[in-house]
Amino acid sequence: MRLFRTATLTAACVIVSTAAFAQTKITVGKVLGGVGLHIPSYVAMEKGFFKEEGLDARFVSLVGRPLLTAGLTGNVDFVPIPSGAAQAILTGAKLRYVVGQSLKPQWIIVTRPDIAKPEDLKGKTMGYARVGAADYDEGVTVLSRFFKLNVGKDYKVISFQGEPERIAALLNNDIQGALVSSPRAPAAIKAGLKVLLRTGDYVPRVGGTFWTTDEYYEKNPDTVKRFTRAIAKGVTYLRENKAGSLPAIKEHLGITDDAEAGIVWDELHNTFGAEMPKNLYREIFESRITDMIAANQWPKDKPMPDPELYLARAALEATLSEMKYVPTKLDAPKN
Repeated sequence: MRLFRTATLTAACVIVSTAAFAQTKITVGKVLGGVGLHIPSYVAMEKGFFKEEGLDARFVSLVGRPLLTAGLTGNVDFVPIPSGAAQAILTGAKLRYVVGQSLKPQWIIVTRPDIAKPEDLKGKTMGYARVGAADYDEGVTVLSRFFKLNVGKDYKVISFQGEPERIAALLNNDIQGALVSSPRAPAAIKAGLKVLLRTGDYVPRVGGTFWTTDEYYEKNPDTVKRFTRAIAKGVTYLRENKAGSLPAIKEHLGITDDAEAGIVWDELHNTFGAEMPKNLYREIFESRITDMIAANQWPKDKPMPDPELYLARAALEATLSEMKYVPTKLDAPKN
């Protein structure tokens, strides 16, 4: 009997050990230098939430355009560049959004001290990312809609792939304003710059939303579900645990000071959400269509397709409900 019990226990240990190591390998896109919108994925990685879901996750760090291309070609499984994906979808790509990260744009326009108001940017030069990236669209959209400043007509743009490069150009006075993510604010202010405006106060929409190819989604529904759970855990942990979140913020955003990382958490922790509210999600496509029409890439009289066709909403909401995920409550936008 003792021999039988020992054999049974040994077999059980082998099964547990095998389950622990038989994890599904996935690649997760990360924008080089880190972006505040993507902090839930950083927390999920640092706190082991991917591993808890049986996923052997590895970040693939690239600048925006190469990362988008890697996702479109299936070389990265999950990519957090929703605006670029929307444009790709509108031009024929078969992609599926699967889970959110941020419910409020975190982009800020940082300027030199002599810029007192947005209208003062007229005739100046701004530092954005590439055309089609979120850190291009946000600046163009807000300045155009709310301050009647149109890119190319009222101000010039120089494209910088990385946020640190934009800040450096601003400090050198090569540009007079730059669009960067909110976590850059403390360092920018310390360097003598100012935060002119926050785009999330004007245009509410989701950000950092993860997507994958239709082919990957159809072939790996269980992996997508486990990925969704890991990101939702990252969102929840980030909202509730300041001290535990700081290491991920520091590591992935290049912040060395606990106090500075704490400021980032204080400002952003209640702006994240794995859920995808229809109005905030739809804004991704509406903004893309507006920009594409302006660039003569979309006919003015051609209707926008239903964005819900490209979101795995039923699977997302079922997964969040199953894990008893609590949605985020956002403050109302200024507009």
